[in-house]
Amino acid sequence: MSDARETDLYRPVKTFLEGQGYVVKSEVGAADVVAVRGGEPPVIVELKLGFSLTLVHQCVSRLSVTDDVYMAVARGKGKRFQKSLKDMTRLCRRLGLGLITVRLSDGLVQVHCDPGPYAPRKNTRREAQLLKEFAGRTGDPNDGGQTRVGLITAYRQDAIKLAMYLFEVGASKGADVARETSVSRATTMMRDDHYGWFEKVETGVYGLTPKGAEAVASSGKVLGG
Repeated sequence: MSDARETDLYRPVKTFLEGQGYVVKSEVGAADVVAVRGGEPPVIVELKLGFSLTLVHQCVSRLSVTDDVYMAVARGKGKRFQKSLKDMTRLCRRLGLGLITVRLSDGLVQVHCDPGPYAPRKNTRREAQLLKEFAGRTGDPNDGGQTRVGLITAYRQDAIKLAMYLFEVGASKGADVARETSVSRATTMMRDDHYGWFEKVETGVYGLTPKGAEAVASSGKVLGG
């Protein structure tokens, strides 16, 4: 697509809209494409070879003229484009914009979403998970904006509590660890051993691995505020 130009998008988009009964003209005012059908509000389409923040700004600006605004981009290939398309479709729905892709090899036009008010359904399960994680955290151990690597979760904080107890007391029964640390899922966590910190000594009894002892030594921020 190195030799492609934004003007290459125009003919397929024009043909597509004309097929729906619109009269289509280019470069009308600040808009790349304007389509009119009878007494209906105009449709505006902004053409770009790829997604960009500039394109989003342009389309949002056109909403002051009409509610029917589309962005049209050249359709790319591969997983990276598919992810970008999915993300941009979601954003367009949020903003009330339409999204069109044009396959330059044959002029295929595909509408991924139409303009209109967005009324998303809230995911109650995700909300419950969010609130559970929030309530389970001790203090505020992470820095806002950091990557997921090294993120301190409520689960990791509970694991540290278990490790600290075993470090101080030694190998113990799961029920005793749960009672003394107030971590009800202690036995399950030590059995699953996601971090490699715990080892089974005998039935129902768990001890601390060298890796677990190292985690205890560097656990200041994990349980800090």
